[in-house]
Amino acid sequence: MERQRLDKWLWHARVVKARARAVALVEGGRVRVNTVREKSPGHGIKPGDVITIGLDRGIRILKVVGFSERRGGPEAARALFQDLSAQDKNPRA
Repeated sequence: MERQRLDKWLWHARVVKARARAVALVEGGRVRVNTVREKSPGHGIKPGDVITIGLDRGIRILKVVGFSERRGGPEAARALFQDLSAQDKNPRA
């Protein structure tokens, strides 16, 4: 798989609990792909893309490293991205 729908990837990566919530985030303008605000839930993303998501509890910055055919558990979800926002929390690391 070379590309996947943005809303589906957000759900598979367990950024949100429901795919409908992923659609609402994207359509609400709370998601950027490579710094460009994306308003289409069906936008195709590819490995290497950087997704910035504005959530209620803050901002998450995730680099896409893979896709999944199905939504798996938390460990499987963590394999789909590299969390770049975690690097910002401790600048001395």
